[in-house]
Amino acid sequence: MAILKTLEPGDEALLENFLLQHADTSMFLRSNWREAGLLDQGARFQGTYIAAIANETIVAVAAHYWNGMIIVQAPVHLAEVVQALVNQSHRPILGIAGPAVQVAATKQVLGLVEQPIQLDDSEILLSLTLQNLQVPPALASGEVECRLPYPEEFDLLSYWCADYNIEALGHLHTPDLVLNCRRELEARQARARHWILVAQDMPIAYTTFNAWLPDIVQIGGVWTPPALRSRGYAKCVVAGSLLEARSHGVERAILFTNRENYPALAAYQAIGFRPTGEEFGLVMFQ
Repeated sequence: MAILKTLEPGDEALLENFLLQHADTSMFLRSNWREAGLLDQGARFQGTYIAAIANETIVAVAAHYWNGMIIVQAPVHLAEVVQALVNQSHRPILGIAGPAVQVAATKQVLGLVEQPIQLDDSEILLSLTLQNLQVPPALASGEVECRLPYPEEFDLLSYWCADYNIEALGHLHTPDLVLNCRRELEARQARARHWILVAQDMPIAYTTFNAWLPDIVQIGGVWTPPALRSRGYAKCVVAGSLLEARSHGVERAILFTNRENYPALAAYQAIGFRPTGEEFGLVMFQ
């Protein structure tokens, strides 16, 4: 018999102990509570967390975040947890993420199967132990450099970010998209969580971490402009970001990508990433 509980300050250790059992598919949950705690006042990274607890241990959790995303890690009691969550959070549901099977089940439970979508993917999860990182020769030789962006490069990067959101996440090209991307870039800059690859001072690729923990990082937002693709720039910028993470003691990296994105899979595997056997689900509603 499990009881449902709204998590609050003081429940952090209880939550972390559960999420560590599912570390590879819990990066958003782990990173967000560390960034913003368990209070929900609508600020960036904050959310409402509902857990199922049995024998004083969390066995399932779901969170509904400031940005409308529901994130699930509920191998049991999923229906009860997500229903209680939306009853309490009173937020619009803009998307769902988590283990692929659970994301599909969440759509069913919440009656969202017929909801118009902009993205509905079951993606391959890949992992890398950073001591096994294969550094591309162009990066190792200094032919290209991976660094924190300069503020004067933000105009260009805002358009890159918008293009990424359109191509990878199915966003529509709206007047607000570039402006929202600019704000996102500024937030990443404040935390030093994004990088550009440059050749002779010309930006040629970009990446960010969408979750950063002391032990593990999750890569997201990898972008090379179409005219510059198939030159190995994506693997260079990702490897450069991981060298930085490794210098801070991070031991592993996670990413997920579409199983049919063969160029991306080849690039990631070339620097050492290997499939974990798990699938990560990501749904974005229109």
